[in-house]
Amino acid sequence: MTSLTLFYDGRCPLCVAEMRRLAELDSGARLIFEDINHADFSDRYPHIDPIAANRILHGQTNTGEMLYGLDVSCLAWKVVGKHRWMAALRWPVIRWFADIGYRCFARHRYTLSRYLTGQPRCTSHCENLPRHGK
Repeated sequence: MTSLTLFYDGRCPLCVAEMRRLAELDSGARLIFEDINHADFSDRYPHIDPIAANRILHGQTNTGEMLYGLDVSCLAWKVVGKHRWMAALRWPVIRWFADIGYRCFARHRYTLSRYLTGQPRCTSHCENLPRHGK
C-alpha cells in the first residue's frame, strides 16, 4: 500500500485548498501533509530543501522515493482514488506540456490565488491540516 508525504506551501491559498481536499478524501490515512513553512520543518526533514520545495511541489513515498511537481499531485489523487484522468498528464508527449504548465502555475501561484480566492498569500499559514490525513 503506497503512502505519500506531500511537502506543500502552507502560505498558498490554492495549495492549501488542494491539500485540504486531499485530506478530506484520504479515508485510508495514506497521505501525510507537511507545510514547508513550519518552524521545525528543516529539523524534521533535513533532506528537503525548503527553497526548492517552495518552487515545485515535493513528495516522498513510503519507500523513500522522491517525486516532484505533477508526479506528486497525480500520485496523491491516485492514492485517494480520484481524478483518474490525471494519469494522462504523465503520458510521454502530454507530460512535457503538462510539466511546463505546472511550472508556470507554481511560479505564479500567488497571483493566481489573488484572482481566484481574493487572497494572494497567507501571512502565516492558511490553515492547519492534519499531518496524517483525517
